[in-house]
Amino acid sequence: MHPLVDDCTKLKDSELESRVQELSKKYWMAHNPGVQHQISTILEMYQDELRSRRAKMWDQQYQKRDKGLDDLIKVS
Repeated sequence: MHPLVDDCTKLKDSELESRVQELSKKYWMAHNPGVQHQISTILEMYQDELRSRRAKMWDQQYQKRDKGLDDLIKVS
């Protein structure tokens, strides 16, 4: 957790994506390595949150899939 960032689990996906886009622009505009490091730390937090949400959604979709075809294909 970064002291300047609120809990990113409370943000919507679209808000996280827009913040990632905004911070990416600011990263490349900054010429101070210290500032770039801070921005990259926050960017990683947001991107990790997005990745975990997408993985969770994929897992939920995978669990809900139609398993009827699994029995039709027999591999031996």
